[in-house]
This record gives sequence, structure tokens and C-alpha cells, in this order.
Amino acid sequence: MTREVDAKDLRVVIIGAGMAGILSAIKLEEAGIGNFSIYEKADRLGGTWRENTYPGIACDVPSHLYSYSFAPNPDWSHQYSPGAEIQAYFERVAKQFGVDERIEFGQEINRCAFIDGRWHITTSAGIKDEADFIIAATGVLHHPSYPEIAGLEDFAGALFHSARWDHDVPLDGGRVGVIGNGSTGVQITAALAKRASKLSLFQRTPQWVMPQENPAYTEDEKQAFRAHPESLRALHEDISNLFAAGFANAVVDADSELMKGIEDQCLANLEENVSDPDLRERLRPDYRAACKRLVISPDFYEAIQKPTATLVTEEIERIEPGGVRTRDGHLHELDVLVLATGFKADRFVRPMEVIGRTGKRLDEAWADRPSAYLSISVPDLPNFFMLNGPNGPVGNFSLIEVAELQFGYIQQLIDQVRSGECRSLSASARATEDFDAARVEAAKKTIWTTGCRSWYLDDRGVPATWPWTFDRFREEMAEPDLAAYDFFD
Repeated sequence: MTREVDAKDLRVVIIGAGMAGILSAIKLEEAGIGNFSIYEKADRLGGTWRENTYPGIACDVPSHLYSYSFAPNPDWSHQYSPGAEIQAYFERVAKQFGVDERIEFGQEINRCAFIDGRWHITTSAGIKDEADFIIAATGVLHHPSYPEIAGLEDFAGALFHSARWDHDVPLDGGRVGVIGNGSTGVQITAALAKRASKLSLFQRTPQWVMPQENPAYTEDEKQAFRAHPESLRALHEDISNLFAAGFANAVVDADSELMKGIEDQCLANLEENVSDPDLRERLRPDYRAACKRLVISPDFYEAIQKPTATLVTEEIERIEPGGVRTRDGHLHELDVLVLATGFKADRFVRPMEVIGRTGKRLDEAWADRPSAYLSISVPDLPNFFMLNGPNGPVGNFSLIEVAELQFGYIQQLIDQVRSGECRSLSASARATEDFDAARVEAAKKTIWTTGCRSWYLDDRGVPATWPWTFDRFREEMAEPDLAAYDFFD
């Protein structure tokens, strides 16, 4: 046992100024640990909500749940609010808690090495720093994935990934193509079908679409939220509990009645809202609902049936200067081509080089696939903790709630150092292996293994996500099992 450490003597580096980085800064300050810096590679905070600004972007988690529990927002415009509002919310919270003044913008960390009991950090601009702890709040979906399609570089019009939207490109009255029909592609299609003279959605695999009502909050409702902030906290709690008892429990038990209920809703949405039988069949998936990340939309089926919209299910052969050529020989002439093709979901903190206690690099540890004990800690990376790391709850979850629970857990690990129990700690290899083995076994019961291809699946076809109930996640995060950790003096 080492001596007790004063909180002011501990230094923390937070990587990333998105949702989880802002949360980390607020909670560290609250715990009396004020010696920290936030390094952000971009010139603004916000993470995914800064990066993704495409038309129609919105969160598919209710706004009053997709909010910090300690910073409720009475002014959400809708039950599911648009991206610009969410970005503004994070900017406002960061300013309210003084986080914005602690961010080093334009500083991408490219190397972290654990040397003599501390982390030595280097940024791409050459800044060097040292810290006792690193909190990697780098996000999950932030490295765009580009499709391998012949001729992609030959397109003569405007071409960009959905996460790199070019707002200088005119859309009204133009011929727009969208490759990809996950949540992003569906939102873009719904937004642009009424603006483009022609909207072509290139679909590889149909998606189940959960219907969504998205009413606007009235001024009276907002005023009631402002006058009674306790009602906002109660609403957050109520939605959280409903979600945990409903969707979160359904997807981890493919045979449950809850899961059947979700499938029935998706099927009814398709059957009742797509009138043309040919289009309906082309939109009908041949796998179970929620096997892929469930698409939630109030208006996709309406949009794809507009006279301006075309669903293209023929396989793409190549991209040409004038548009997209499909296997049937047809050239779909376009002015704008959007790649709604998702992200590299296995990157996490990479390409940053991370070198642990024994000199082993994270790239080596993750040579097969990313893994971490409870998605937070990696063996032999002492005092290096991830928020929303590998194999945690992702997808149709409130990642704010996930990150708050995880940070509460991390805070208790930091307290082990503060109390003098050790100088550093990380999950043991045995605990990590046991956790992963249990996770792989539990995943067999989930909806994600029922016969589809999705970004949830790793190279073995195992879902890289939390396979148990959300209540179990809360229980795991409530208090660390310290026997699962290696302590270092």
C-alpha cells in the first residue's frame, strides 16, 4: 500500500471533447480533481454531432434520455431532436460548467506511452504532456468507411461521405444519389426526397424500420419543464426504466415476447404504409427485426414512395463521371453522390499509438479484434480507461447514460489510487479473458446472431456489444470487482 494522494496532485488527460469527454471533465471537477486537460483533434467540441451535419440528422433516442442526468434541458423542440440542437446542447453545457476553457483544440494525440508509472503523451503538433490517468473518450463511430466501388474517383459531380457533408453543394432541384440505407441513409432520404428533382437510394440489404412518432413540444410543455425541473429528472428516469425493461431486454433474448412485439410493429409498419406491392417486397428484409441496428423513422416509407424517389436494388457495377452504373447496364445520372456507408466500428482509440506497462502496443493486443474488460480497461494499460470502449452497449442505446454509468465506475478505480491502495491498476488478463468468454457465450441468445450481416459483428461473427440486460450493466457499473484488477506500486 502506498501513501494517500491528494486529489490536486493527480493529473488526468482526457482524449476527446465529445459527449463523453465533456462528461469526464465535469465529473472530475466535481470530485476535486481539477488538474486535467482535454485534447481535441478538431477545432470544435461535440464529437459525432460536430462531425455529422447531414440533412435530416436526428437522434433515435428520446431527447430527455439523451441528455446528461445532471443537466436536463427543458427546451428540446421534439421528442427526438435534430442534430444541430444536440450540438448546441453540448456547447451550452460545456460553457455552463467551464469545460470549454479547458479544451486544447487542434491537438490530436498520436502517442501515449506508460513510462515509470506515468503516461507520456505526444500530440501531432509536438506538444508533450504527462498524466497519472488517461480517459479515452474517443467515441465509437468516427472513422468513416468508404466503399470499394470501381470508379469512385471518376464521378464528375459532388461526392462526399455523410459524415463529411459539403454544405456548399446545392441540393434543391438536383439529382441526388445515396449509397447505403442504414439509419443515416434513411434520414438523408427522408430529408432530400422532397428537395431533389430525383433521389436515388441504392439499397444493398433492406432494413426493418420501426415506426416513430416525433411530436414537437409545445411552449406550454417547455414552460412546465422550466418551472418544475424535478419533472425533467423524473421523465429522464421514467424513460430510462421503460427502455431498460423494453427494447434493451428484448434484443438480448431473441426468443422473448418483447422481441416478437418489436418485430410485429416493424412488420405492420411495412405492410400498412407501403402501398405498391413490388416496392413493399423490395423493402422487405429476409432476416429478423433488430438483427441489424434497428432503423427508427417517422417518414422513410412516405419519402421513398414520393414521385421524386427511386429505390435501386440492382447491384452497383461501377461509378462513372455521369453517375452510377448498375449490373443491368442502366446509368443512374446524378449531380451529387452521398456515401452513407457507415464507419470503421473497430477503431476506437486507434490510430493513436498506445504503449503499455510491459512495452506491448495496443495494436498488438488488438491484433485479432478489440477487447476490454467491461469495455473500460485493457490488461497492462494501467490507469488507461475508456468510455464507450469495445463490447459495451452500443446502437439503439443512450450512450450518455452508458457513459455516466461507466464514469462512476472509473471514478471508483481512481479512488483506489487516491486512497493509496496502489499507484496504478488495470484489468487482469484472466478477468478480461473470462469476461470475453462469457460475453461470447451470452451473445448466442441475442437477436444479433439470428442470421444477418451487420457492423455489430466481429471477424468471427460474434456481436461486439453488450449481450446482457441493461439492468445487469447498471449492476456491473455500480461497484468494481477489485479482484479483477492487477494493482501496481
